[in-house]
Amino acid sequence: MSAGLHGALLVAGTTSDAGKSAVVAGLCRWLHRRGVSVAPFKAQNMSNNSVVTPDGGEIGRAQAMQAHACGLAPSVYFNPVLLKPGSDRTSQVVVRGRADGHVTAMSYRTRTAALRDVVAESLAGLRARYDVVICEGAGSPAEINLRATDITNMGLAQAADLPVVVVGDIDRGGVLAHLFGTVAVLDPGDQARIAGFVVNKFRGDPALLAPGLEQLRALTGRPTFGVLPWSDRLWLDAEDSLAAVADRVLGRPAPPHGSAWLRVAVVRLPRISNATDAEALACEPGVAVRYVTEPSRLLDADVVVLPGSKATVSDLEWLRRTGLADAVCAHAAAGKPVLGICGGYQMLGRRIADPDGVEVEGGAAVDGLGLLDLEVRFDAAKHLADPVGSALGFPVRGYEIHHGRVVSSGDPVLLDDPGEGSDAGTVLGTHWHGLLENDGFRRALLTRLAAQAGRDGFVVAPDTDFAAERTTQLDVLGDLVADHLDTAALEHVINHGAAPELPVLTTGLAESRR
Repeated sequence: MSAGLHGALLVAGTTSDAGKSAVVAGLCRWLHRRGVSVAPFKAQNMSNNSVVTPDGGEIGRAQAMQAHACGLAPSVYFNPVLLKPGSDRTSQVVVRGRADGHVTAMSYRTRTAALRDVVAESLAGLRARYDVVICEGAGSPAEINLRATDITNMGLAQAADLPVVVVGDIDRGGVLAHLFGTVAVLDPGDQARIAGFVVNKFRGDPALLAPGLEQLRALTGRPTFGVLPWSDRLWLDAEDSLAAVADRVLGRPAPPHGSAWLRVAVVRLPRISNATDAEALACEPGVAVRYVTEPSRLLDADVVVLPGSKATVSDLEWLRRTGLADAVCAHAAAGKPVLGICGGYQMLGRRIADPDGVEVEGGAAVDGLGLLDLEVRFDAAKHLADPVGSALGFPVRGYEIHHGRVVSSGDPVLLDDPGEGSDAGTVLGTHWHGLLENDGFRRALLTRLAAQAGRDGFVVAPDTDFAAERTTQLDVLGDLVADHLDTAALEHVINHGAAPELPVLTTGLAESRR
């Protein structure tokens, strides 16, 4: 029974993309459906996929998804520190929803003491308000080179007295070694917080894995709380760009309602942000969405999408260097539709100015692709908004996260109210993320784009409900937890922590010779 359930749990992973976000969302959904007051928490996230909270802040998209799993609106307290990479060396720091400068990997360490206080205060507030808080780690606690300044894995577990469950991705291979090694490289105090394991993304008969899990328990003294099967239904709301794989069809497209498919090519920019905008298109039957990174992949595309970018000027240079800029312009010249979103929208214009060095140190001004009559200027202050309006005859809502401001535009607007975006016929764009999630607008837009692309046999499905698709995915995650994990054991860990006097694993040369 959930009565009396009170505590917190940290879900860590052997690697990035091991499935931490999904497991946290599944645990949150399972608890929420049982009537438990539960909230998600990720102390520090590194991702360019983000959302705007109702109070005007910015957090990682994964934590927004986890909040919805709990039946909650997103909050900056669910993800108090967000790092948004703008290059291989620098990231923008977002603290409780607000941009707070840029850091390198080395300079960030000088800020962790202050950020540790922000994290501790945020988590303490959540624990006072909710019965259970399910925390998500970042990367892997096995990155012991980062342990001294860690505020999101074992550093958080020690500071907040959290038990830890480690998730391993068996689809990558070597999961037993990953799980064992993750524990073994930790110091004894951190090892004592590891309560057990979850194996994720398993294909086949779990009975085949049972002997290995028994040996893992014998080696570590810790149980595996369950084996989660691979599910083709889980692909929405990716945490970061790792999921935006070039040349892979996004999602599991259903057959078309008409006689023709609509082929959408989303340019996979190096610093792509909010790649999840394309997911609403991929939910539509007969729409095949594919990420592309080289010009030949645009030859058979009906629609080209330039998505958001955390480094618009740099990614525009990459477009030119790879030949994709010419390919996009050729696509438009052939009368086929091009859609730009946020940074991609800015690239479609005539000129981008960055006089204050928001993206380019020392400032810059570059030519855009010239497909829209648009000039953009970067401001140091980030624009965050959660607007509503109308477009193509339908009510719409979205969210904005950008530094670029439109200073000149000669094209008709895409959104009639509030007069935002550009609609130049076959080339159109908007700063609004989430616009494609509006069902009526999306259907009208797809019908128009298919006609422009000459796909007369394409018929848009009349009943795709994107919000319902998201809810269904959350329920799938909750079902996986309920059906495949030892929930009674996990409840005990949440209430009482890791078992006392767990074995300490040793890996040092001196110990191995004894």
